[in-house]
Amino acid sequence: MPIVHESDVLSQRPSSNGAVKPTLEVTDLSFSYPDGHRALFDVSLSIGAGEKVALVGPNGAGKSTLMLHLNGLLAGEGTLAVAGLPVAKENFPLIRSKVGMVFQNPDDQLFSPTVFDDVSFGPLHMGYPEAEVRQRVETALAQVGMAGFGERLSHHLSIGQKKRVAIATVLSMDPEILVLDEPSAGLDPRARRSLIELLRELPLTMLVSTHDMLLVQELFPRMIVMDEGRVVADGETAVLLQDIAFLEAHGLEMPVIGDR
Repeated sequence: MPIVHESDVLSQRPSSNGAVKPTLEVTDLSFSYPDGHRALFDVSLSIGAGEKVALVGPNGAGKSTLMLHLNGLLAGEGTLAVAGLPVAKENFPLIRSKVGMVFQNPDDQLFSPTVFDDVSFGPLHMGYPEAEVRQRVETALAQVGMAGFGERLSHHLSIGQKKRVAIATVLSMDPEILVLDEPSAGLDPRARRSLIELLRELPLTMLVSTHDMLLVQELFPRMIVMDEGRVVADGETAVLLQDIAFLEAHGLEMPVIGDR
């Protein structure tokens, strides 16, 4: 099967000058860390509303660096926009409500005494009135199957429950795109299956960085492959997963049923 390279895929997509702007658009993004290590080289990608896209590649490929640019935690050369809004300092408060970033370790995201406090933190910080904050918390917890958990202590929850609450903390902000880093890491098979069904049902645009190729195969029609700071392929998951030589060249493996 031929590799679908980024330049080929982008040329087939509607221009951002069209009536509908992409939910996420990254153009020629490059970034170097203070020690001189260059982590991103002219990365470009575009994600449309409602797309669920996997971001894959070996450790050190630049996936996390790219994700940290999406809400302004890092700033490189190039341009980024979320729902047509430039990712720039003057827009950071609004951008950070539009980009729902969920980290690999939920303990990095849950720091309040109760589940309610964690999920309400964002809306309260944005200045919403109390009634709307409570409605947002109730809706977000229901979306992740955690209704009735508001008064529970976050640190007493299972890892799977914590991951759901971490997702709820960003859903309460009504984001344009959900960005997750290794969502299935550390989960037992039952919790992993439950998470997959949750992500499948959420009607949101998603960009998910993962090494879980079974998750990619099952949930994400499109796959973006990064290696050494570059996008090396961007195309249909089913097509890319059939190119064994390409996967091996970029530190990936064809998913094997039974590894769940």
